Amino acid sequence: MDAPRTAPRTPEEALRFFQALNPSGIKLGLERVRDALAALEHPERDYPALHVAGTNGKGSTCAFVARALEAAGHRVGLYTSPHLVRVNERIRVCGEDIPDAVFGQRILEVLERYPSALSDPMTYFEFGTVVALWHFSRERVDVAVLETGLGGRLDATTAANPVVTCVTPVSFDHMEYLGHTLREIAGEKAGIFKPGVPAVLSQQEPEALDALLRRAEQLAVPVQVEGRDFGIVPGSDGTLSYRGSGWSLDGLTLALRGPYQRQNAAVALACLEALLARGVAVTPEAAREGLATARWPGRLEEVAQGPTVVVDGAHNPAGVAVLLEALRSLYAGRPLHLVFGVVADKDRGPMMRALFPLAASVHLTPLDTPRSLAPERYIAEARILCSRVVAYSSLEEALAGARADAVGRPDGVVLATGSLFLVGAVKRWVDRSLGAMR
Repeated sequence: MDAPRTAPRTPEEALRFFQALNPSGIKLGLERVRDALAALEHPERDYPALHVAGTNGKGSTCAFVARALEAAGHRVGLYTSPHLVRVNERIRVCGEDIPDAVFGQRILEVLERYPSALSDPMTYFEFGTVVALWHFSRERVDVAVLETGLGGRLDATTAANPVVTCVTPVSFDHMEYLGHTLREIAGEKAGIFKPGVPAVLSQQEPEALDALLRRAEQLAVPVQVEGRDFGIVPGSDGTLSYRGSGWSLDGLTLALRGPYQRQNAAVALACLEALLARGVAVTPEAAREGLATARWPGRLEEVAQGPTVVVDGAHNPAGVAVLLEALRSLYAGRPLHLVFGVVADKDRGPMMRALFPLAASVHLTPLDTPRSLAPERYIAEARILCSRVVAYSSLEEALAGARADAVGRPDGVVLATGSLFLVGAVKRWVDRSLGAMR
């Protein structure tokens, strides 16, 4: 146990206390979070929640659902991770990030009621989760949408009290914590299931689906499965049609780009139907508006022009696969200049083999995290896959190199991907350099 920390006395000191927790620290388990929530008299029980796990698509699915619930007139809490630019992005009410002053005050309130966090600190994610659940209670939200951080069974968000759960596509990621087979990883994701609480499942690989369905059967969880019980299909006019357990919706449009968003939208609509059945009022009209107006930064997001600069948070092989499908749809025939950075514990080989041969140039950058893999460590691998590869010591240099190459080729596109750390850093750089880049 660490030595007791000095209790912060002001919101500013409270924010510094939180930021001093290790953002990269991982301690799987629910005991600390459950103890804290008990000391806070269980704020997570003050509102119904949707709890979303999965490897890819969680954030977009949460964004679709939250926006639709807001369109239905609800006061909605949204908790997601990681953040791209500021930690405040993780905790939102009705689409607004938690303000610094309120964030700091909530931390003070949690520490006052649970001073054990000073002598036996929780992880950054654990403490942030407790603050989010407390904040949603203080803000009297009507419903909350919660995204898991890692896995499900032992993730801090699993201490919440959902009325509907959801698992988006399961693939290989965080294998050192979740297992080395799809069955093992899906079993960890299925840890969010609660006895009798309905679950919505996206289409899955057979091995993953079998693990999810087995766990659902053990807990008597009613299940809706994409492709069997609901789905979205494209229409000839470019709009989409949804068929679910009760809703039949035609003429749907999506605010989020990329063909893979169709699946996220279908899962979101099925979640909304399940929430409706559990007493959360939402109409097909509100669902339609939610799909058409949702925002989710960092996914196929164009952040600058002249040349076009796109950021995407793909950071595992499955994420890269759907990114490539979107690139073929949106930027066909345009030379791709890749800015790529990766953390050391990711399975970079399949990502590189999928992306690098398609790129006119590759610009390797370090990331602003202790987990960053130095470009020199894998530049030799990269040069086997692309004829023009350059390693840089900073993101600014990598972006400058990629943009210079893109300007020299007609319709060149700069794509920054490989890590959400990279996406956040590019967005911060664009904000600082907005005048020069546009």
